Amino acid sequence: MALIERVLPAQPVTDLSDHVERFQGSRALEAATKLEAAALLDELDAAGLRGRGGAGFPTGRKWRTVLDNRSDMIGTTVVVNGAEGEPGTFKDRAILRANPYQVIEGALVAAKVVGADTVVFALKATFDEELARLRRALAEATEAGWCDGIQVEVFEGPGEYLYGEETALLEAIAGRAPLPRIAPPYRRGVDEVVEDPDELASESGLAAGVDMASEGAGNVVPPTLVDNVETLANIPHLLVRGSEWFRSAGTAESPGTIVCTITGRVERSGVAEIALGTTLREAIDEIGGGAREGRQIRAVLPGVSNALLPAEALDTPLTYEAMAAAGSGLGSAGYIVLDDTDDLVAVAAGASRFLAVESCGQCTPCKQDGLEMAEVLGRVAASEADEHDIERLLAAAGRVTDGARCNLAAQQQAVVLSATRLARSEMAGHLDGSRPAADRFVVAELVALGEDGSTTIDLRHADKQPDWTYDEVDSGQAPADRLTEHRDAEV
Repeated sequence: MALIERVLPAQPVTDLSDHVERFQGSRALEAATKLEAAALLDELDAAGLRGRGGAGFPTGRKWRTVLDNRSDMIGTTVVVNGAEGEPGTFKDRAILRANPYQVIEGALVAAKVVGADTVVFALKATFDEELARLRRALAEATEAGWCDGIQVEVFEGPGEYLYGEETALLEAIAGRAPLPRIAPPYRRGVDEVVEDPDELASESGLAAGVDMASEGAGNVVPPTLVDNVETLANIPHLLVRGSEWFRSAGTAESPGTIVCTITGRVERSGVAEIALGTTLREAIDEIGGGAREGRQIRAVLPGVSNALLPAEALDTPLTYEAMAAAGSGLGSAGYIVLDDTDDLVAVAAGASRFLAVESCGQCTPCKQDGLEMAEVLGRVAASEADEHDIERLLAAAGRVTDGARCNLAAQQQAVVLSATRLARSEMAGHLDGSRPAADRFVVAELVALGEDGSTTIDLRHADKQPDWTYDEVDSGQAPADRLTEHRDAEV
């Protein structure tokens, strides 16, 4: 298996002229200025580019829908989602460090195609290196005339995991807490444009008081186009070299490349670009150097977005279809490798706690049943549980998705149930006392990847309370209630 360098060059791009020289930079932007939007959208459709942030929604279809629902009164906004917080994932930050110019160009092309007059780059405020790199690149792009006629902004958002969820991201940009909203499939606007948000909320049933995009809705507010950093990084290369070139890597149904992060029990952690269709085993071997000497891979945790994969699934191709067929998902292609020294109950306890803490609490089952699952799994790992606790665990897993408005509850269910299936012998050992107690496995945001293959994880997350504070004692309030009260008090 050979590594590829389309959006993640081994030699970082030094400045705008370097991007122009090495990657024919600006040509895609020129094409977007001269050609009809329909022609560029047809090329995206032919290439089969899908979103590289999780669900894999077809990019051409998304752009076309935003274009078709544009407003004659208010400009469309393009938002670049760089709020990367999936445990075990470092792809977007690696791309921004290596070549931010392709992301900027891709976003500006998107703006030209969908008729947007504003582009917002949304990152976490903690991403110091990426923010500095992006701002320098934007200054160069602005000076070169790339941004003429388009307002470009950089938004520094909160550290919460849900900030990366599309509707929560738009809420944060609008000045509110990062709380997901019911928005299938597109939310109109970054800011809602209504005279009485409470009235709209009452009529629509949406707590944020926002409107949804739908054909023939007649709303003056256009939908916002939100795309992931990696998705937009592909755009300039695809449009310059064409759909056939794009499809020269990958498979017929999952064409192109993906930037994959490998961490955990491997010889070295790393991030690299590979062709879709590469097997998980090949990615672990090539990027991570394989399992540690003398150890056997037991399972792979694909962040906290999808079910764990057993060792028997290591030869699954990394495609949207194959990973779904294996009972998991491609997600953001961040894989935490677990070996025969790991206790999978402890891993499940760590993943469950992360998701339960990061749940916003708008949906009571997601928060309360999530916390119950995390508590039970922690007790099982500590060899302090009994069969009644297992009944509680399974009951909570069955309820956790009730009324869920975003995917986080489904993630809790998938991770916990897959772990309990894989860890049956370990669970039995903890219940009968034949297995020693185990501490929760640390599951948290990846802060840094060292050149020596080391990792830095956000260990402070262990002190984060379910109310999203770092206070010594949890207030018992759901983050949504606490943050709403705080906002109302400020008003």
